[in-house]
Amino acid sequence: MSVQIRPVGAADLPLLERIENEADTLLVDLLQPDQWHPAPTSAERLADGGIILVAEGEDRTVVGFVHVIEFDGGAHLEQVSVLPAFGGHGIGRALVEAAKDAARRAGYARLTLRTFADVPWNAPFYASAGFAIEEPSDDFHRMLVETETRLGLDRFRRRVQMGVDLPR
Repeated sequence: MSVQIRPVGAADLPLLERIENEADTLLVDLLQPDQWHPAPTSAERLADGGIILVAEGEDRTVVGFVHVIEFDGGAHLEQVSVLPAFGGHGIGRALVEAAKDAARRAGYARLTLRTFADVPWNAPFYASAGFAIEEPSDDFHRMLVETETRLGLDRFRRRVQMGVDLPR
């Protein structure tokens, strides 16, 4: 399936929450949590700022998105979500590559993320896209670890930080 990756538009914003919640059903089915926090609303996601790109299918339907947030001179891949019905077609990879390119064009030398270490479509997938496991080394990333601990994400599976250099 071919997709076009483009910047998010106002009409796309209401779709992002639904796409993330549907994509999260794969994690919920795997991890079996008692409770799973819903995706941020469009207003919450916009308030985080950064770069939001969408994947649009041949029929112009938005089937996925990626959100890169900016912090203290860095770029962090906050979310990649693809509708489960469109999984396995390279859309997630296309979104990650587009996020890396957009972060590079915005002047960032690195892109980081946090994810589950042993969920196949998490750390192993990101490793295949050039990301490597690293330790949190600044206040922003330590805050993310604390947030994940507060939300109880670490009780389901081991969490890791990963990063990739964005050479010019």
